[in-house]
Amino acid sequence: MTDPSPLRLPAPPPGRRTVLLAGLGCALTACSTTRPNTPLAHSNTPTAPPVSSSPAAFPSPAAWLPGPGELQPDVKLRAVQVVEAIGGWPPGGQGVAAARARVAALGADPGLADQGGPLLADVPRAALEVVYAQYGGLLADSASVLVVCRQWLAGTDGAPVSTGSTVDVRLSSAAPRWRVTSLHLSDPGPASAATADPALRVLAQPRIALPPAAVADVRSGRVHAAALEAMLALAGAYAFEVSVLRSGHPLLVFGTDRPSDHPRGLAFDTWRIEGHPVVDPAAPAGLVESFMRAAAAAGSYNVGGPQLLSGGRTANQFFSDPTHHDHVHTGFRD
Repeated sequence: MTDPSPLRLPAPPPGRRTVLLAGLGCALTACSTTRPNTPLAHSNTPTAPPVSSSPAAFPSPAAWLPGPGELQPDVKLRAVQVVEAIGGWPPGGQGVAAARARVAALGADPGLADQGGPLLADVPRAALEVVYAQYGGLLADSASVLVVCRQWLAGTDGAPVSTGSTVDVRLSSAAPRWRVTSLHLSDPGPASAATADPALRVLAQPRIALPPAAVADVRSGRVHAAALEAMLALAGAYAFEVSVLRSGHPLLVFGTDRPSDHPRGLAFDTWRIEGHPVVDPAAPAGLVESFMRAAAAAGSYNVGGPQLLSGGRTANQFFSDPTHHDHVHTGFRD
């Protein structure tokens, strides 16, 4: 998801991944059940879900839980719980003060709610679903977790209206749990007056699933054509789900002073391929490797993932580190 970052954690043990399961609690949110990572169930055009006169029509998404293969599952869970607490509330639970109380109930800094931005719309009810939580950086004592969200806000008639964000959650190591220190919300900017090709083809391609912030990135006209064309090329062989394009990503490669390709619209991250999370050790053998090699063949100069691959047009075309244990990064030159 970024260009390679300094290795300050031990390398993963032999084998593709180690399954790490934890008995983890659910955040204080508007959710009614819990489940591990599940596929996106939406098109690239966010729409309001079907509405009826029944209150049950308002979404009640499950709280996100880490699935198999995560390197530091509780780091991700901590980041997600804060975002879920801020962005989802029952009828009458709107406002910063209520969000502060929900965050404080987690044992986190209630002041984090003040950084909620568009997650804290002035509406009487909201529900938030985490599509995926992906590392933007993972070091021994600090981390960035990119919490990719879909959110529903009650409209004037009470019906849910779909929107969404990606939140760059920063954490520092602490005992007994890592501490959330700040939130940085995606800001895709306004949509372009006229969406051009190949952006239109990406938005219309059903084999490319984009979360709300990534859809807005494409519509802004600020994603480079090389990245869009590569996504279309990959869609010829794979159905895949993008986590992050441009907005919501750290400006710098985490732990360095080097600019990341993401904010410049020159990279995209993939967290699920053919229905299999990249992080899942049960994914079919060779699936992630074949996708990474296809990304290189599609023009990427910088392909990162959970496996350090041999070959490539240049010595450093492929890379791997703990940050990229949970996704495939595909970067391009301007």
